[in-house]
Amino acid sequence: MNFFDKVCQEPSRLDKFFGICDDQDGTKAYTDIEDESKWIATVKNENEVELIFTAIDACVIKGNEEEGRRRCDCMLTSNEHLYFIELKDQNRAWKQDAIEQLESTIQFFEQYHDSSVFKHKKAFACNKQQGYFQEIDNELNLRMFRTYGFRIDAQAEVVVV
Repeated sequence: MNFFDKVCQEPSRLDKFFGICDDQDGTKAYTDIEDESKWIATVKNENEVELIFTAIDACVIKGNEEEGRRRCDCMLTSNEHLYFIELKDQNRAWKQDAIEQLESTIQFFEQYHDSSVFKHKKAFACNKQQGYFQEIDNELNLRMFRTYGFRIDAQAEVVVV
């Protein structure tokens, strides 16, 4: 399983502001700079870090692969950044589901790659219908950091530090 498969990647971006979309129809997630109404997550990249978007669900891991194991929608990477992103567009019972998908994806990644080469590691649970910051339980955040070295946030903004 290659999380850096060029087939699943878009050309690198330097945009200060762009969106990540998922049409919720079984196709892979993608980035967009034109139609904000389609954006589920907004990426804020004030320092214009060169980012590579990779579709994980429906590309790195196809729908029929790894039955019973969950995966998130996509990731953003740079030389220093590894951000996993799960995209939701629903009102209820979304956060726990998103967290499970992110954790499973981190486990997949660690099976095939070494995340320790990245300085900034974060998992984002993004929901178009819940754009404001959602609190993540301190115990969960601590467990994710101790177990995988990742911070986790539930918000619709992906801020590149």
